[in-house]
Amino acid sequence: MVEPRVYEAMSQPIVGIFDPYFVAVTEDIRTGLRELFGTGNDFTFTVSGTGSAGMEASVANFVEPGMKMAVLANGFFCDRISEMARRHRAEVVRLEKSWGESFSDAEAQEFIQRERPHIVAFVQAETSTGVFTPGKSICDAAHKVDALVIADTVTSLGAMPVEVDRNGIDIAYSCSQKGLSAPPGLSPITVSPRAVERLRSRKTAVDAWYLDLQLMDEYFEASKKYHHTPSITLFYGLSESLRIIREEGAQNRWSRHRRAHERLVQGLKELGLEMLVPAGRRIWNLNIPVVPEGVSDASVRKHLIEHHGIEILGGFGPLAGKVFRIGLMGPLASEEGTDQFLSAFSEALAACGYRMPTLAR
Repeated sequence: MVEPRVYEAMSQPIVGIFDPYFVAVTEDIRTGLRELFGTGNDFTFTVSGTGSAGMEASVANFVEPGMKMAVLANGFFCDRISEMARRHRAEVVRLEKSWGESFSDAEAQEFIQRERPHIVAFVQAETSTGVFTPGKSICDAAHKVDALVIADTVTSLGAMPVEVDRNGIDIAYSCSQKGLSAPPGLSPITVSPRAVERLRSRKTAVDAWYLDLQLMDEYFEASKKYHHTPSITLFYGLSESLRIIREEGAQNRWSRHRRAHERLVQGLKELGLEMLVPAGRRIWNLNIPVVPEGVSDASVRKHLIEHHGIEILGGFGPLAGKVFRIGLMGPLASEEGTDQFLSAFSEALAACGYRMPTLAR
């Protein structure tokens, strides 16, 4: 859900990309992103493109042909980054887990030590499964073999602590439409000084001109060298969403999402539904209950949208028809929003033939 103030901000008059007002907007965005990423990285800005553009920028800039990239694979977006790396001619090796499962510290460390890759990639908040992986042990193991670490924080940024510096993440990218509560179309990215040094010492040119981070950096830094014309209105919207977050306080925002998550999980339990992911590994703002036996997830979702105007998603890939994907993000992550959803969801389940177990009452 986009904050109403964000829509208002996006209605401001458009100025040029070198206008002092727009320059101030981009600097305000960079400051706000550093706080939410949990980093002091100077090399922090916004890629003009969706979260997948941030993913490909991360791969294209740090993968050179023949490099080995290790991926901790347990969901759809791990598969996507693997495919991007292959297309950029990396040697991709994967530690495989079933969708919905997570990696132990020992498993991740042994894999990285054995493969000794140039780059390690993992998804911190896997949108397809609801699994959260902080990444500290992955980063520690990667740095011991002198590898860079790329983290997908598309679903975590703005709703959960990402902690780039504390975890040791070298490159993290995200999106504007999930935890940040702005429209889609922008991809925040941050790069550590260690990774910037690697980038500047590349032996080959980045094979994606538009996503060349060094060219973008020349625009966002003091030189303001022209690279492309970003969407002024989307930047207005992202700036306002970060201002709203700053007013609430990042810690307060994270706590609010955690409380909404816990309230939703308890409500789902009372309805007799089980969660796919064990406690302690769950994304707070993306909740994944298992579809009860004998119930059609498509019928429940259709009932919700037609009778309550509420949209939730189903699973895909190996989880198709097996789970619901319920987002509680931004303004929706509240007691009122959670209770409103649980009431509508309970009614939709009943309308689609589900009988709540007596013990769950």
